Amino acid sequence: MKKLFRSKSNRVICGVCGGIGEYLNVDPTIIRLLALLLGFTGSGVLVYIVAAIIMPDEI
Repeated sequence: MKKLFRSKSNRVICGVCGGIGEYLNVDPTIIRLLALLLGFTGSGVLVYIVAAIIMPDEI
């Protein structure tokens, strides 16, 4: 069973996008671009910060 973790190997800021990309088997760059687009709306920044706090580090 797969679990969602912040990535240690594929991180730029906190590893949230890298962890989501690894979980979904998608290139993390695509996830980062989507996060950037959501960041311009204002709510994306809040979602990223909450995800960085809630998601545990990869073991």
